Amino acid sequence: MEDRGSREARWIGGVEPPSEMLTQSMTSIYEKECREQPARLAQLLRAYEKDKSITAEMDRLRQMSLSPGPVLWIGMGASYCSSFTGSAFLQSWGRSSFAVDASEWLHYSRLVWEETAVSVLLTASGESAELVQLCQQSTGKPMALVCNNEKSACWSSTQIRLPVLAGPEYGNATKTYTNATAASIVLASHMLGRAWQEDAERAMVAYGAVLDSVFRLRSELEQFCRGAANIEIIGRGPAHGAAMMGALCIREMTGNRAAPHSGGGFRHGPLLDVNESHVAIVLALGRAAELGVHLALDCHRRGGKVILVGTEERAPSERWLPVRIRSVPEPWEGITSVVVPQALTLAIAEKFGAKLLPRFEYGIMKE
Repeated sequence: MEDRGSREARWIGGVEPPSEMLTQSMTSIYEKECREQPARLAQLLRAYEKDKSITAEMDRLRQMSLSPGPVLWIGMGASYCSSFTGSAFLQSWGRSSFAVDASEWLHYSRLVWEETAVSVLLTASGESAELVQLCQQSTGKPMALVCNNEKSACWSSTQIRLPVLAGPEYGNATKTYTNATAASIVLASHMLGRAWQEDAERAMVAYGAVLDSVFRLRSELEQFCRGAANIEIIGRGPAHGAAMMGALCIREMTGNRAAPHSGGGFRHGPLLDVNESHVAIVLALGRAAELGVHLALDCHRRGGKVILVGTEERAPSERWLPVRIRSVPEPWEGITSVVVPQALTLAIAEKFGAKLLPRFEYGIMKE
């Protein structure tokens, strides 16, 4: 490592990495961090059930959420992807809630800040410039933080603070997405006064099995996608957040072009240019699964190749690759479905090398 002189190191997650980590390739780091996800998820669920300091913060957040106005979930990058599951879950139970891009909210929504009930900020680093400004500016309304860095500027600027417990991450934010999404489900359930532990247990058991089975298919996924001009990932509801995170993972780690879409958004436009150069990864899960299947069939009819992620067995063909994953209670498909683009990302990196270099310190956070 370079001599930093008097400059204080800003380690990822606030923790200095072990020396052996500094010599590992990004591909090996990425796989290691992907495979850590089930254990980190289990750690978070135990803590959010049993840690009294965390449950006290959850109670405070629930009380604040009872005020008039929508509940906002605000993030950037992978954390913004996590926001979709919390907002979709609240909406599905009749509570007004929205996922918001932190930069857009900071610069264009100041006049409506006070119309919210509470804002939940999600961040891996706790150092993103937009999130720091939101934490430090008085909105006149309650604000809570879900963060993976307890030594961050956001953490020190916020009163209600909940840990992501994903551990340091030196590649793509795989663990942080998984745990922040799980935290958003737990927090949304608590705001609604709904028990979450049984569904979480089922999802946790399924998640480890899904990760193992899909990662065994990764070479097949890569061969199926090889040579595609476009990889487009499509999902609805909680799986829309997973589609966004999956595309981000592919682009950051491999440099391959990938784009996320909602199911309706893809049908009303991008479907029209599908041809033999396209691969569509359709996350056909949850209450809108059949709509995903119909969209996948339409992509296939137009000559595109389709990876259909669902809970039913289907026969493969030359341009049709079904990937069956275990069913989980809604909205936990926001976690299980992202495993497919994660596995594809690893296979591309193994074949052609990772384009992203390991990051052990936070750099300059620009808007």
